[in-house]
Order: sequence, then C-alpha cells, then structure tokens
Amino acid sequence: MSAPACISPFDVVDGQFEAYNSQNLSTFMTFYADDAVLADFNGAITANGAEAIRARHEKLFADFPQNKAELKARVIIGSRVIDHELVARTPGGDTFEVAAIYTISDAKIVRVDFVK
Repeated sequence: MSAPACISPFDVVDGQFEAYNSQNLSTFMTFYADDAVLADFNGAITANGAEAIRARHEKLFADFPQNKAELKARVIIGSRVIDHELVARTPGGDTFEVAAIYTISDAKIVRVDFVK
C-alpha cells in the first residue's frame, strides 16, 4: 500500500505498520514526509529526515530479519495516531513494549515520538 493524496491518519499509520512488519522498506518510506523526524518522547531526535529514517530501518531490517510488531491498541485523535505495540526481534524471543505517537500532515508521517 502506498500513500495516496487523501487518506486518513489511520490509513497512513496502518499502511506504514504493514510495510514495517513485512520489512518492505520502499513501501514503508512512502508514508514518511521528506523532513520527517523520529524522536524519543520529550527527548532527543533520533532520525532527522527521510534518508536518516531509511538508513535506520535498513539496518534494523538487516539486523533483525524476523522483527515483528504486534498492535495492542490504536487511538486516533485528530492528526495524531497513538499505537501501543509489542515488538519481538526474533520469533519466540524477548519482547518489549513501545508507544508510538505519529503526527500526520498531508497524508504523510511528519513525526514519530517513541515512549519506551
């Protein structure tokens, strides 16, 4: 699924989530604005711009080829989507919880704040 011009914030995040779990980097990146940022919640920016986000996920997918996120809950408030996820780097391996707060503008993810 790629990001058409007028889809809802839910659809943007859902498409990105599907692409993440299938490790389809090109599709994954279609959901991000060129100037998107990833950040720790109330903290430092960890990836600034689409190229940095691409590089981060290219490494993640190479290091953990069976990485999967399970969606536990999703809340949509205006242009923000908040996902509660359970992530496993390997099948049957240790898991960790994360909340991802996506900010959407013009059918693209412009910011993701992670609560770990």
